[in-house]
Amino acid sequence: MAFLGYGYSGMAMYWDPTYVLVLAGVLLSLLASAKVKSTFAKYSSMRSARGLTGAQVAGRILDYAGIHDVTVTSVAGHLTDHYDPRSKTVALSEPVYGSTSVSALAVAAHECGHVIQHANQYAPLAVRTALVPVANFGSGASWFVIIAGLIFSIRPLVTIGIVLFSLAVLFQLVTLPVEFNASGRALTILGETGILGESEGRAARKVLTAAALTYVAAAAAAILQLLRLILLFGRNDRD
Repeated sequence: MAFLGYGYSGMAMYWDPTYVLVLAGVLLSLLASAKVKSTFAKYSSMRSARGLTGAQVAGRILDYAGIHDVTVTSVAGHLTDHYDPRSKTVALSEPVYGSTSVSALAVAAHECGHVIQHANQYAPLAVRTALVPVANFGSGASWFVIIAGLIFSIRPLVTIGIVLFSLAVLFQLVTLPVEFNASGRALTILGETGILGESEGRAARKVLTAAALTYVAAAAAAILQLLRLILLFGRNDRD
């Protein structure tokens, strides 16, 4: 039986080489997180020429898109910005809501990109929203099911656990086009409305590209973890 970082064969304990996949996923996530934080910090010192705050930019973008039933509010934390389609609220973190930096405006515009997706019934967003409860259940229950299958030597349980985990991986994959599309919409509107100048637009693109890397890293880490589970399960079937 092999699981986590070590495996057992009879009384011998050995290092499980598939654990490298987990470490690679962790490293990718750490690098992406460091990149987005450093990029956001860099362009947080670059003030927009028009002097608009993140909240004001969000309001202008929503007006430009003809959306008048969404509220823009402030939320505690750093990079905790999000759009809640249930309450139709764009929640901007404190460093974004009242800031006039290019970083803040890029993030605010990105969240408005999600609002426009919702208003236009963008298909990948609808799929991701539908997957949320399924993915949450799958990611939470998968390990318990897999461990139970290994402990009691019930192979079908292990398979079920892997399938449950794959739902979380699917959610990460569907998230990619949603996030890239929201950033694309944001950059287009920032340029069309003249909210950001040409050099500011290039800086905003760098901020949103760095943010996108975190989603790519999360998807890659999930895929690597799923691959590891499949490799371990295949090994156990041959034992």
